Formats: sequence, structure tokens, C-alpha cells
Amino acid sequence: MAVYNYDVVVLGSGPAGEGAAMNAAKAGRKVAVVDSRREVGGNCTHLGTIPSKALRHSVRQIMQFNTNPMFRQIGEPRWFSFPDVLKSAERVIDKQVSSRTGYYARNRIDLFFGTGSFADEQTVEVVCPNGVVEKLVAKQIVIATGSRPYRPADVDFRHPRVYESDTILTLSHTPRRLIIYGAGVIGCEYASIFSGLGVLVDLIDNRDQLLSFLDAEISDALSYHLRNNNVLIRHNEEYESIEGLDNGVILHLKSGKKIKADALLWCNGRTGNTDKLGLENIGIQVNGRGQVEVDQNYRTDVSNIFAAGDVIGWPSLASAAYDQGRSAAGNIVENDSWRFVDDVPTGIYTIPEISSIGKNERELTQAKIPYEVGKAFFKSMARAQISHEPVGMLKILFHRETLEVLGVHCFGYQASEIVHIGQAIMNQKGEANSIKYFVNTTFNYPTMAEAYRVAAFDGLNRLF
Repeated sequence: MAVYNYDVVVLGSGPAGEGAAMNAAKAGRKVAVVDSRREVGGNCTHLGTIPSKALRHSVRQIMQFNTNPMFRQIGEPRWFSFPDVLKSAERVIDKQVSSRTGYYARNRIDLFFGTGSFADEQTVEVVCPNGVVEKLVAKQIVIATGSRPYRPADVDFRHPRVYESDTILTLSHTPRRLIIYGAGVIGCEYASIFSGLGVLVDLIDNRDQLLSFLDAEISDALSYHLRNNNVLIRHNEEYESIEGLDNGVILHLKSGKKIKADALLWCNGRTGNTDKLGLENIGIQVNGRGQVEVDQNYRTDVSNIFAAGDVIGWPSLASAAYDQGRSAAGNIVENDSWRFVDDVPTGIYTIPEISSIGKNERELTQAKIPYEVGKAFFKSMARAQISHEPVGMLKILFHRETLEVLGVHCFGYQASEIVHIGQAIMNQKGEANSIKYFVNTTFNYPTMAEAYRVAAFDGLNRLF
């Protein structure tokens, strides 16, 4: 058994692992990264964020071709299969792996591919695919192993018609009808993707509103546009059992309903990848979802072991995971790169997409904060008209007296890009965080960002 000594060992090469490894390496530490795959990138690159967003982009292009009259000069509307669309996602994954492998090489970070587990608080044993065991000894260790779809024991995921958000990427046909159980972010994104391909989707939600953490107006808009694209949303439903057939699936609901479809996609919760880490050897406990508890410094109960990303739970976003990993390493190297990551924008890649940051109307009303609303509807904006993207709006919530921007909520074309302008202003101190910034600043025209100016005028006009 070979033994290697490092300053920092990182378990996982997803966004959190990469953020930690790069920050530690740039601070002069000797770093190793362990990943269970033979390629870097983690679930984000191979199963989650990248493939689903690449799929969405391709589906949006198909929808534009099929609905924009200009393209009728080229040909009639076309049907595309899910496997065909998946090929474009695979090309993006390959490019991401290549780029990220180069980052590790340039920063002289050693990569070990295999299953890593704790032998003790400073030792990680890696079982390589060929059976060889490598021993890595380190002063500090970062757990960044991510998460996987939650699989309840009473659902038979071995059945060829039952999928979860990882295995759906192996789907080799295009179902005519699909049940998506779970209407969280992942469920809503895949509902958009499949309905965009002409699949009849039943979206099962165990709550009474889609994505209830969003501003209610934005949530309602998403529901409308999903339904408008032939998604049947069933609220306040829970499964009783899932019956697999030779040619499909029957979902039995506790309400007594039965729904039959060609396939079922399970999108109800995720579990931290901690079961193979040997955490019992070092006294670290996990919760019922396999997640590790950390303090605001991303330190676990063991002082030299840190954790970041999906494996610690909220907010379970790639964007936050990278910064959490970077901050964990910032604590290790004691430079000024540490921060507790809590100013995270929401980015939901449905069709149309959603993004928000700050408080929503419900939260401000409950807190009795006197706020006002400014809106810009995309249907009236030149850039949206040029792009044939009339759906959506930008909504700014601001304090009636101080004019401080309290929340930004966007639905529609480029929402996840647009929100960052509002985020930048909200992070300013004092009078610099004011809705007046948007009326006293010249925006390029025509742009989607100009929506801030329109919404600001709208909001200020409501004051008296």
C-alpha cells in the first residue's frame, strides 16, 4: 500500500471540491483530490446541472424552430427524440471534463480515482478501480462528495420504466406520456424539458403550490406556462405505490387516483453521498438524509475536517457549492477568502427560466416592512420582441421610505443573467443600495437589462 502525504485532501471533484482544491493550491498547499469516477466534475457535470441545462437549451431551440413563423421557409415543425437531444448534452459534458482536468493539472493538484474512506481523522484510504489501495495522509480534509437522488425502499428503481434524475439520462426512447413525481426544482425543470419535446407530462406535487419558496406571482406564472405547454399539475397528492408494467407504469395515489404512463421519473428529494466514507471511524454523525453538519466556518465536529456543497444540505446549488468549498479552504489556509455563503440567487432553468434574490412579497408583508413594487413586462421591451421572447417580467421590491432594494424576482428570457444586476446593487451599503440607481444609470438599448430602468420608473410612480 503506497502512502502519500498532503496538506489538504479533498473528497469529491464537483463544484465544492474544485473550489476547495483550487483555493488551497493557490495558497501554496500540497493538495490531492479523490473522486469515485474516472473523470472530474462530480455529479454537477455528469448527472445534474450541466446535462439538464444543456438539454433545456436544445429543447428551447427546438421550440423556437417549431413556433417561429420565420423558420417555415426552412421546413415544417419537426419532432425530436429525447436520445437525439441528449447527444448535445454529452458534447457539453466532454468539454467541461476537459476544461476542469486542465485546471487541476495547471495547479499541480494530484487526482486519485477510486472510493475514498476515512481510516482515521488524518488518513483517507482510496480503493482504486483495479483494486489497489492508496493511503493519503493529510493535515486537513474536505468532504465534498455531493448528493444523489433519494430512493425510497418501496419504489422499484430496477424496473426499466422507473427512473430518477440520474438514470433519466440513460433513457433510450421518448415516452408519449411521463409521470414526474415531485414538483421541486428538478421536477419542474424536467417537466419543461419533456413537455417541450411534445411529451404529455403529469407533474405530481405534494404541496398546494409549485415552488412555494418563490414569490407567489412568479410561482403562479410558472404554473400557467407549464399548463399552457400541456403539463397536468396535480397538487396535494402523495403516492401509495408504484406498479411497474411491461409497457409502462401505474402510479397509485393516496387520494385513490390511478395514473398510467409510459415511464415515471422520481424527483422527490436527495441524499448526501456519505454512506461509503467510513464516517463512523472518526465519530462524525449524519442526519436522516445523509448530510454532514457544519458550523459557519464549514468545519465538522472533527476540527481538521471540513465539508461543503450538497453534502451539507442547503442550498444545494452548484453556484453556492463552489463558494462554500472555496470558503472551507479559506479557513484552512487562513487567507481573506472565507465567507459564510448566504446571499445566493435562485436560478431555476424551467422554460421560461426563473431567478430571484432577496425577500419576496409574502416575507415582507409578514415582517410588516413598508415596500412598493416596480414591474417591467418583457412583452413591451424591444430586446424581448427582437428575440421573440415576450413571456416574463422583472419585479423589484423596494422600501417605500429609504428606497432600498429588498428583492428582485425575474421570470422569462435570461432571468438567471438579469438577476445579477439587482444582486450587485443589493450588496451595496447605505444610499448606494437604492432603486434610484436604475433611473440614474444609462443602460444599453435594446437589452434585457433595461428592464431594471422600466421597473424602477414603474415603482417610483407608485409612491405618493
